[in-house]
Amino acid sequence: MKGNMKINKNKSLRCEGLRDCRDSFASWIFFVIGLIATIAIRVVTVFMHIEPGYGKVAWYTGIIGFSFFFIYKFKVSHARAVHIKKSGLSEKIKKNELLDCNDYEIINSILCGLGSRKERINYFFIFSLSAIALMLAIYIDFIR
Repeated sequence: MKGNMKINKNKSLRCEGLRDCRDSFASWIFFVIGLIATIAIRVVTVFMHIEPGYGKVAWYTGIIGFSFFFIYKFKVSHARAVHIKKSGLSEKIKKNELLDCNDYEIINSILCGLGSRKERINYFFIFSLSAIALMLAIYIDFIR
């Protein structure tokens, strides 16, 4: 069990040493890979009309980038699931049992991941670039 448990003035359980929500260097690398893949996949249609070779490069870049990105995301998600299962956290919460510092670290990790700014930026890029790619594809295929 990491961290020391102590009771503060408000009688709430606190674990000293819980890590702040900081992104690892690896998470930043895979974030950038995900953004590059997102851009690459969205420009395929446009590049195919300009120069098919560029479209193929963009497609391969996007598919390979997404493969690395989603393997990383899967590993992170799987590691969290393993920690949750090993600790019995779900059962403890269902039974309203007292949680230890390890349980709080797992919950902290999950909440940090859910509150990640990078995640919101990633979703924004995916949505925005998808909308732009769709409009460009419609223009190229049907209007022009």
